[in-house]
Amino acid sequence: MGFLELARNRYSCRKYKKQPVEKEKLERVLEAARIAPSACNFQPFCFVVVTDDKLKNDVASCYGGPWLREAPAIIVACGDHRQSWKRFDGKDHCDIDTAIAVDHITLAAAELGLGTCWICAFDAARCSKVLNLPEHIEPMVLLPIGYPDDKVDPNRHESRRKKLDELAFWNVFKGI
Repeated sequence: MGFLELARNRYSCRKYKKQPVEKEKLERVLEAARIAPSACNFQPFCFVVVTDDKLKNDVASCYGGPWLREAPAIIVACGDHRQSWKRFDGKDHCDIDTAIAVDHITLAAAELGLGTCWICAFDAARCSKVLNLPEHIEPMVLLPIGYPDDKVDPNRHESRRKKLDELAFWNVFKGI
C-alpha cells in the first residue's frame, strides 16, 4: 500500500474489537514515534501505554465518551516543555513535535491494521493525577488503539475535505 492510500484509509476509529493488541505491534508504532522528526531533534515527548483495565478506565474517565473504555489500549502522548526547542521569538515546539510523533503512530497503526483516534478534549489535569505524572510532563493526546470493529469509506475525503486549491497557493497567499 502506498502512502496516500494508507493516509486515506486511516480514520478516527471509535469502535474496537475486544482483541488485545500484541506488544510487538505496540512497540512497532512507538518506534515510528521515536524516529519522528522533531525541532532540533530534541524529542520532547514520551508515551504511557495503558493496557491495565482499571487504569484504562481511570484514564478513560478523563474523557466523556464511553467508547474509549472499549479500546484494548490507550497511548497517552505527553510533552515536556523543558526539553523542547524554542524559536527565537519564544514559540515552543513541544506541541508540534508531539503531534508529529502521534501522527507517525496513527499511520504506523493503520499500516498494521489497527485503528486509532486522536483525543485532545480531555481533562489533562485529572489525567496527570491518574498517571501520577511529574509536574513538568503534560498529557497532550489520548490515543486509543486496537483492532477496528467498524469500517469507513476511504473515498470520504472527496466530499468531507477541502479541495487542494483551497489549501495550497503557488508563490502567493490567496487567503482562506
